[in-house]
Amino acid sequence: MMAEKFDLVILGSGSTAFAAALRAAAKGKTAAMTEMRTLGGTCVNRGCLPSKNLIEAAKILYDAKNPRYPGLAPTSMSFDFRALIAQKDAVIEDYRGKKYQSSISDSKSIRVFEGAARFSGPNEVTVNGQVLSAPRFLVATGSSPIVPDIPGLRDTSYLTSDLLTSHEDIELTELPASLIIIGSGYIALELGQMFSRFGTSVTILARGARILSAYEPEIAQSVADVFREEGIAIHTKTTVSRVHGDERQVVVTLQVDGRQKELKAAKLLVATGRTPNTEHLGLELPGVELDERGFVKVNDELRTSAGHVYAAGDVIGSYTGSQMATPVGAQDGGIAAENALNGKGGHTVNHAVIPRAIFTDPQVGVVGLSDAEANARGYECDCRTIPMSLVPRAGAVRETRGVLKMVVDRNTKKVLGVSMHGMSAAEVIHEAAMGLRFGASIDDFAHMLHVYPTMSEALKIAALSYTKDVSKMSCCAD
Repeated sequence: MMAEKFDLVILGSGSTAFAAALRAAAKGKTAAMTEMRTLGGTCVNRGCLPSKNLIEAAKILYDAKNPRYPGLAPTSMSFDFRALIAQKDAVIEDYRGKKYQSSISDSKSIRVFEGAARFSGPNEVTVNGQVLSAPRFLVATGSSPIVPDIPGLRDTSYLTSDLLTSHEDIELTELPASLIIIGSGYIALELGQMFSRFGTSVTILARGARILSAYEPEIAQSVADVFREEGIAIHTKTTVSRVHGDERQVVVTLQVDGRQKELKAAKLLVATGRTPNTEHLGLELPGVELDERGFVKVNDELRTSAGHVYAAGDVIGSYTGSQMATPVGAQDGGIAAENALNGKGGHTVNHAVIPRAIFTDPQVGVVGLSDAEANARGYECDCRTIPMSLVPRAGAVRETRGVLKMVVDRNTKKVLGVSMHGMSAAEVIHEAAMGLRFGASIDDFAHMLHVYPTMSEALKIAALSYTKDVSKMSCCAD
């Protein structure tokens, strides 16, 4: 079969791939994208957007049952879980059409080829028998949920975060009465609280001594306290030794503090991290080097060991200080395309400041270094943690759950990192991120004029806590 020729062939069609394809088109070049599932990749179809849609629906139910204000009587709203899933699908389909499909429908420069893509030569990729050739390639195939090696798991019915997918057999359309979650990272927590608020009995199994092991311990403890208050069971220091069951019931055998325990639930959700989608791409043909976990090795121009092949997004893991997050991939996709198409590189990535959020309620927002990370890099750290009860906005609306921790270089007073668990943390963290980007000190945050009362004042109060007792401050005075 005659090969179709493009200036850039992109493996994948998610946010990273789209950013690269649109950058190529803007430069007057042609680009091909490949997709083996649904146009748009993980974020729009089964990740960020569908989860946030359903998390907000669950919050409405929870708030109705648990009003924070005396004088507001709790009420139990009826709901149809299948109908909620259907509206979620409609929202995603509409978003995919407006933000993804429409971007390429009228384009003469961008083509999408459906099917599993694989390098069939150093300068060609084959998709469903169609050969695509190009002088430059971009690997942007994203990641998938990790399936841990637990005895009995592969013979047992289980869920992954792909349960949020649309119009696929693995989509969950019936609300389970009970759910065991193996894992305690952000996906486990977001979905765990969501299901709990819909009425599912939820148990979370953490392998380490606490949930959110990669986050500040104060944040992890604060989130755990909220979850337990809401009736979510959390077991730490667990080792799952076996699972078995069928469509009706799953049994999990685990070790907790040296004792064997057996837990039963209607469904099992495995949320133990994500793995790069690089296994069946034939990357050895162009000479692309992977690490032992399957991530693509890249330099700071996103070039792989094969000079004509670039990679960006989840497939590069933490190389160049990257993080597996949609906005990171979208930003890097454009950079990778720019470098690939100009033939000489020159544009480097900067992953020094990456704000991120966990959409629990209250939310978690994080940017920069944790206390432990800063110390590991040789900083002499000075840290402060304040409760949300000190933030006037939180008190005014009776939502004082959470804490904020600020990490500062003791010598320069420069802020190195901020972690927040509290209302609107996913929004507030962007002020902290901008501060870190421009090297702000605690004085910059302390003397920045903030709107009163807002949750962003938490940053100002944390900065002021370095020089005064903020528990005795007047609301508006500093």
